[in-house]
Amino acid sequence: MMTPGKIQFAESEGTYVLKLVGEVRLTLCASLENVLQAMFEEPGFRSVIVDLSEAETIDSTSLGLLAKLSIMARKQIAQRPVLISPRPDITRVLMSMGFERIFIIVEDVTSQTCEYQDIECEDCSEESIHARVLDAHRTLMSLNENNQKAFSDLVKQLERCRQPEVTA
Repeated sequence: MMTPGKIQFAESEGTYVLKLVGEVRLTLCASLENVLQAMFEEPGFRSVIVDLSEAETIDSTSLGLLAKLSIMARKQIAQRPVLISPRPDITRVLMSMGFERIFIIVEDVTSQTCEYQDIECEDCSEESIHARVLDAHRTLMSLNENNQKAFSDLVKQLERCRQPEVTA
């Protein structure tokens, strides 16, 4: 049985640690996006670490959001975020998506003593979920050619679903 997903975060002297636990799925994305927004608006923001050491699975929408985090961090602080991924199955997925180009991937976990805060998960409208899924997969497609091929049909489908019905 999988552990329900949750997001925890800690901050120390401008370094933010986001810990994704259990099943990291679409349902966490609104909350994760809000945390990222707040983090990037923080004047003392210096670096970010994403800890996947307790993640059991991570879906493509969540991966797209992490890719977006890396792109935003590189624009704002001119450095790649660190991604802690000790699980070979998750690391393999990250590598297949091209994450080694946008994150510093660390496979061993040194015990950190962080005071984590849990982030409440928010419910989203179907429309905002749809927009997040579309945006996340577009971000993944921008990383490399394999992702472009892997997600282009899904993105086209999502774009079609988004257009309002035209009634004559």
